[in-house]
Amino acid sequence: METVFQPLVELDSNECIAFEALARFPNDRSWTTTDWFATARELGVGEELELAAVVSALDHLVEIPEPAALAINVSPAVAASDEFFVLVAPVAHRLIIELTEHERVEDYTAVAAALEDLRRLGARIAVDDVGTSSASLHHVFNLVPDIVKLDLSLTRDIEDVPGAHALASAMVHFASSTGALVAAEGIETAAELALLRELGVDHGQGYLLGKPGPIEAHLN
Repeated sequence: METVFQPLVELDSNECIAFEALARFPNDRSWTTTDWFATARELGVGEELELAAVVSALDHLVEIPEPAALAINVSPAVAASDEFFVLVAPVAHRLIIELTEHERVEDYTAVAAALEDLRRLGARIAVDDVGTSSASLHHVFNLVPDIVKLDLSLTRDIEDVPGAHALASAMVHFASSTGALVAAEGIETAAELALLRELGVDHGQGYLLGKPGPIEAHLN
């Protein structure tokens, strides 16, 4: 496993505010990164693989100039674990913790309490892939994140599908009422970028703004 990074950009200023760490595995067209993590969960070692990805990402934190943050992806179960807290607590003030939607959450109270401990240390909480499933919406409603990340499927359809435009607009209004920010994933065209700015989306990611790659490639 190796780690690559993709910029998260503030749309108004074009300033890079964070780098999202993305795990990559040996190049095999029949296996995606999602397949690796899904199979690890099936084998009962999903949390161990997630924590290994976190360790790999944190190894690069020293290379990221402040005030830019490091964004890391974990499931709610890992985010609530003691092992994760020990790993990230010393550098929590530099982290955005993105919650994935792959597993059902049995106890939101416990997850919210664990996240609040990390918030007190300066971490920001994001919910990933919002708009693709009920799971991500449950995360938003129950965990009150600092950042709501719209799934790339909404971004790619936003010009042509009224429902995608309406949902993105609704999430901007919802986030505003809860004090959260909205980030859009998968921005690939200038037209998408312009429309997202018009809707009031705060942050963005995508090939138009920066492709995943080694952290030194972005800094140079």
